[in-house]
Amino acid sequence: MAEDILFSPFQLKRFNVKNRLGVAPMTRMSSVKDSIPRRDVLDFLVARAKNGAGIVYTEAIVTDYESAQGYPGQARLTSQRQIDVWSRVVENIHRHGALSILQMFHCGRVAWSGVNPAGRVIAPSAICPRQDNPLTGEPYPTPDVMSRFDIDHVLNGFVETAKGAVAAGFDGIEIHGAHGYLISQFLSGYTNQRTDGYGGSMEKRYRFVHEVIQAVRPVVPSDRLLFFRISNWGVVDKEISLFSDQAEYQDIIRRLSQEPIDAVSVSTYAYGDEAFGSGKTMARLTREATTLPIFICGKIYDRRSAEEALKDADIVLSGKTALLNPDWVDDLRTGKTLPLRSAEEADIAYTTKPLP
Repeated sequence: MAEDILFSPFQLKRFNVKNRLGVAPMTRMSSVKDSIPRRDVLDFLVARAKNGAGIVYTEAIVTDYESAQGYPGQARLTSQRQIDVWSRVVENIHRHGALSILQMFHCGRVAWSGVNPAGRVIAPSAICPRQDNPLTGEPYPTPDVMSRFDIDHVLNGFVETAKGAVAAGFDGIEIHGAHGYLISQFLSGYTNQRTDGYGGSMEKRYRFVHEVIQAVRPVVPSDRLLFFRISNWGVVDKEISLFSDQAEYQDIIRRLSQEPIDAVSVSTYAYGDEAFGSGKTMARLTREATTLPIFICGKIYDRRSAEEALKDADIVLSGKTALLNPDWVDDLRTGKTLPLRSAEEADIAYTTKPLP
């Protein structure tokens, strides 16, 4: 029965996730001091755990103080003050029986120098987005090409943030390799035109991913979770396919399957869309290439869409609907008719108005 699918438990290493429903990570701009989110934003995460979500993700956390930040008011997790605040959030999420997952990322070229303490933007190649920055109305700056020193510095930022997440008690960490941010920029031939050991073939473009995972895993205890997120779309130049075809995408998934990670999280515009002209969804293509657990998100908002999405995935994540509807899990349980929420409605996430 459908009830058994959505509300059946799922085993992730030592963790017994109470259902297949999670709150997706969402990039935010809610920090007003010390790179710590506002109280209502933190309370939102606890409220979704209280109301039944099996997994609750943080917003995307930037990984260093120099070049990782792409938007104003983003959060970090590398100081004791930040750790102390997040520890209390994690404790409350656990009190309600949900898993707590921290997502961390570096924005790379999707940034402008005014929001980075060092006043610079870096990327694999000196390629700026075609579109203007929606927050400034001006073109994105051309990024500095990352040197070996820059790469090592960025790797260290991921490691230090992972250490902060472990100290705060998070059950798991997700490395954000999707949406056209830095890791995705290395993976995609659209944004990576390097001619050194980090560019050209897929093996070389994948090298940075491998180095991030291999640097982070040793500081994440074996009883904690490590995920990797991937997508074929970016927050800028959205019409561009980040990967050339099905074969390239599945090659990446097979490489990820050899890494010490515990799940792959696939982000889509819509979970049911055909991918790469294959007649199959992104979740199905991912399932063909790995035995790792799969998370899926993209227009999963009601019982029907959640059930369908689980045909080729193990956990479904909701962003806009979970953000705007505190009762989302109960509404799925009862089969309530729910609307597909728009990006405009979800813009409340980027205002000072308290979240519902």
